[in-house]
Amino acid sequence: MTPTSSQLPDDIAELKKIIGQLQDEIQFLREQSNLARRRQFAASSEKSADQLELIFNEAEAIEALEELTDDACAEADAATIIEATETPNKSSANKKPGRKPLPASLPREERLIDITEEQKICPCCQGALHRVGEERSEQLEYIPASIKVIETVRPKYTCRHCEKTAEVTSFVIAPVPCSPIPKSMATASLLTQIICNKYQFGLPLYRQVTLFQQSGIDIDRRSMANWMIKCADWFERITDAFKNHLLQQIAIHADETPIKVIDEEREKSYMWVYCSGADSPNANSSIKNIVLYDFQPSRAAACPKAFLQDYTGYLQVDGYAAYEQTQAKLVGCFAHARRKFMDAQSVQPKGKIGKADWALNHIQKLYAIERQLADKSPAKRYALRQEKSAPLLAQLKSWLDKSSHEVPPKSAIGAAIFYCLNQWDKLAAYVQDGHVQIDNNRAERAIKPFVIGRKNWLFSATNRGAKASAILYSVIETAKANGVEPLHYIHKLLDELPRRTADDSIEDLMPWAVVG
Repeated sequence: MTPTSSQLPDDIAELKKIIGQLQDEIQFLREQSNLARRRQFAASSEKSADQLELIFNEAEAIEALEELTDDACAEADAATIIEATETPNKSSANKKPGRKPLPASLPREERLIDITEEQKICPCCQGALHRVGEERSEQLEYIPASIKVIETVRPKYTCRHCEKTAEVTSFVIAPVPCSPIPKSMATASLLTQIICNKYQFGLPLYRQVTLFQQSGIDIDRRSMANWMIKCADWFERITDAFKNHLLQQIAIHADETPIKVIDEEREKSYMWVYCSGADSPNANSSIKNIVLYDFQPSRAAACPKAFLQDYTGYLQVDGYAAYEQTQAKLVGCFAHARRKFMDAQSVQPKGKIGKADWALNHIQKLYAIERQLADKSPAKRYALRQEKSAPLLAQLKSWLDKSSHEVPPKSAIGAAIFYCLNQWDKLAAYVQDGHVQIDNNRAERAIKPFVIGRKNWLFSATNRGAKASAILYSVIETAKANGVEPLHYIHKLLDELPRRTADDSIEDLMPWAVVG
């Protein structure tokens, strides 16, 4: 509480102390106001001049800067660092825009546009013109999706003799074909289309109802929602297999995001995501590319603890304390650390170079090393990290320890520094194993499709619906991560799963075993 004028001490030293505290508080409030304005009105991409690409909250690819020693950084002026960070990427600058050729696999219809027979006479000498070549161009024509009714006819047979003599007439008829939802008009292809429209392309069910109505077909939203839940029941066997494979991986990424459930009294439920491997298949890697969503009605530590069970491998997270309750070896996220320094940099006086610039430059050096290791084996990544990254981490830790005594803890730069110090063991853990990444961007990218979809459908009506969404998102995103087209994969699952018993193997239905 700020003292009133009558409460102020007469001692000059005490007055200076109070003034210093007030200045720190004013600076803190000013920074918070600037950050709030920036988050509200500034570009949401967080893209900076030294970033090549931004995916979700952070970039993975960062242009390497010229290495600066502590002394050189202290003496560098603003123009030097700005010039270093704004150097354009030469390879992208030299690229000329052009239309890519259309896929050769698409069906083609050739249309000949020729001149008339009268125009084939030379206007000068009246001789006949002869063909010397041709010009070809391609355009795409869209053919709206066609819908047809499959009318299944099953003849019934009986015995004429028994019809006359037996009290009860017996019939012989072919069995009902396997169907994902018996006695429903929905085929595997129709269900696949609805699932992909919502969970891959973010098209809510009520909009799909309108699309069907344009073709004269009346399918109510409740029926579609029930179909999604029943399909998720089939796919739960697949996601259970995903989970078994996931818990065998050396390293796992995790993140969580809120979800609104209408029938739930709690203000927020959460969708947790756990993933391994990479965003796309790598023939040289034995690591499985898996993305699993797990709906839970809370953000409590019991949620990841129950999901991961006794998993003791590496778990890469953002610093949320709930993960401390698991048995995994936690690894931090340098993208989160960098983001805090970017916030501190954004509230610096314009044209001034401060501690945030030094920290960002140093973190960029770490990322530059990671870019060089992208195609290396885990053993090679470990060796090069020990050689190149470990010394840089030691320098960064020394700078953080020294700077922590020079900044107000509540300031933006103070928050960034103390975050790094509190998370240091986890942040530096990635150099201990080549299977681990420098940040948790893998999980943040994995959760992005759900976040985008949520902007369209806003909420789930029930817990059961939210759990079904988690299963369907898991199937689609894991298929994509393994280079399999979700439309093809889901259709295959809906065709195959109803034919198999609980004892039948489903390993051939894993996306890494399916040809896309």
